[in-house]
Amino acid sequence: MLAIADPELDNGPRTEKSATMRMCAVSREVRPIDELIRFVVAPSGEVVADLKRKLPGRGLWVSASYRAVAEAVRRNHFGKGFRRDVRARRTLAEDTEALLVRSTIDALAIAAKAGQVVSGFSKVEDALDRPRPQVAIEALIHASDGASDGIRKLDALARQNTGNIGKSGEFSIVTALTSAQLDLALGRSNVIHAALLAGSASRTFLSRSQILVRYRMADDDKTAGAAGTNSN
Repeated sequence: MLAIADPELDNGPRTEKSATMRMCAVSREVRPIDELIRFVVAPSGEVVADLKRKLPGRGLWVSASYRAVAEAVRRNHFGKGFRRDVRARRTLAEDTEALLVRSTIDALAIAAKAGQVVSGFSKVEDALDRPRPQVAIEALIHASDGASDGIRKLDALARQNTGNIGKSGEFSIVTALTSAQLDLALGRSNVIHAALLAGSASRTFLSRSQILVRYRMADDDKTAGAAGTNSN
């Protein structure tokens, strides 16, 4: 059964007994915590995003949406929710997005270190062409600023060779990061295309990239996850 605790503030960092649903301070809708971002007040009195839900102190929850966080700042939902004077920067929505990007980059770097990433057009093409590989491809990653012709070619190849793709021939297409951000994650230059191989680190990256996309594009959840991490 889903647990719903105090709708205004939680009592501290998540534990196994914590609520699985929370109320968004902006929309007042009760939603799964995976669709929300927890915010806490730092010792300095500044509101900060707690993406891992581990920072001490009581937390206020806002929908994982750029627009919702910007609205929370504009309408002083943080001061009202925490019932005290707090400082919420006007750039909090941008700052939160930067943290989400950093988290996604870090997850991709960990997946690469675990041997679960193949990068470069030719290597990705070869992985897609390879008959029945031992490790299936879970997703294709394209730089958001990459050329459309290469993206179209690899996506079409993936759809043709479903035997190389994950369960039931389904795969994701991730376009949440720029080439420079892919370079940073993979430790090489001019990365435009990569393939994500099955594994626990890959699943973590896909989860974080989906949260980033939802944050950028969510509109009352009608477009959440609809771009940037698209399923075949």
